[in-house]
Amino acid sequence: MPLISHVAAIMIAAAPAGQERVEPQGRPETLTRLMACRSISEGAERLACYDAAAGAIDTAERQGDLVVIDRAQAEETRRQLFGFEVPTLPRLFSGAPQAEIESIETSLQSASQLAENRWVFRLADGSVWRQIDSDPVRFQNRAGQEVRVRKASLGSFLLTVGNSRAVRVRRQ
Repeated sequence: MPLISHVAAIMIAAAPAGQERVEPQGRPETLTRLMACRSISEGAERLACYDAAAGAIDTAERQGDLVVIDRAQAEETRRQLFGFEVPTLPRLFSGAPQAEIESIETSLQSASQLAENRWVFRLADGSVWRQIDSDPVRFQNRAGQEVRVRKASLGSFLLTVGNSRAVRVRRQ
């Protein structure tokens, strides 16, 4: 029976002082085996267990069957996913309570007008946003300008370039 039977993502991070750790549900088998080594009382046997489990985790990570990220990487991933509906990833961000991301700030890479007088905005963070309202865009679309995208009603978002009036957008 193989040690890794599925792809798993786990977050390993130290909890801030005074905060209870939330036990992850559905741990990958390789991590469960590593944690089981703690219950072995005999030193040499426990060390052999840890060595075997660590080797299995290392192999799984190298083969891409297991992905290990820290809290900072998880936060960056949450930021990169801002604007997308991703219902299958909440487990990735479990553990410590996290504030909801309400907006992102970056800069404009480029903007292009579509045939129906709507715009597509490419931002420096790699995200692409498409205008969904029909209001005219009233700002100069120059690369490098500051951009803020914030949550709005009904699952849409508002994009502001500099101090301009906001444009309703959706993530592409």
